[in-house]
Amino acid sequence: MNLILMGLPGAGKGTQAERIVQDYGIPHISTGDMFRAAIKGETELGLKAKSFMDAGELVPDEVTIGIVRERLMKDDCQKGFLLDGFPRTVAQAEALEELLSSMGRKLDYVLNVEVPEKLLMDRLTGRRVSPTSGKTYHVIFNPPKQEGICDLDGSELIQRDDDKPETVKKRLEVNQAQAKPLVDFYTEKGYLREINGDQDINKVFEDINQLLKGLHA
Repeated sequence: MNLILMGLPGAGKGTQAERIVQDYGIPHISTGDMFRAAIKGETELGLKAKSFMDAGELVPDEVTIGIVRERLMKDDCQKGFLLDGFPRTVAQAEALEELLSSMGRKLDYVLNVEVPEKLLMDRLTGRRVSPTSGKTYHVIFNPPKQEGICDLDGSELIQRDDDKPETVKKRLEVNQAQAKPLVDFYTEKGYLREINGDQDINKVFEDINQLLKGLHA
């Protein structure tokens, strides 16, 4: 099965990716991992990507697609793959369609984990950190024994700048704007499946599972 996983920050994509990979035996391929592997392996495209990254520039689509092609040709992708963080643009999505077609493959589903913005805000702004021990808490999901105080060393917990509401809101807006054209593209193609992420993580996976089981029916 050939899948793409989408969802805004805080939607719980990582947890679901782990479960899919574990149950279906397909590799979880994230953009970052692909680039790191290509750079570490000193492939021609990996070195090209590194030269752009070192210069603080965006890696051009043709280099990115080349790295995706190299990754999808590997043995562990024979049964399928779960792409995460790619494609990011409609141009990349179109290039992926061409790439898969040239390999005699096609996408099965694009799974989009949907969570209301308010819940995403709660999840993403709730993190608190001890500046001394580095231990991380969450005011809702993993609170300290005493509010605002680290269990380990009694230090006062802080909220990092990137967890502050205004920063998180901006990040969500940017991600939403970036995702919308892709959602439209894959809806039109008939690949998109909305997954309700506003429920227990086991129930979210159950919904995904029901969908994926249909591919083997």
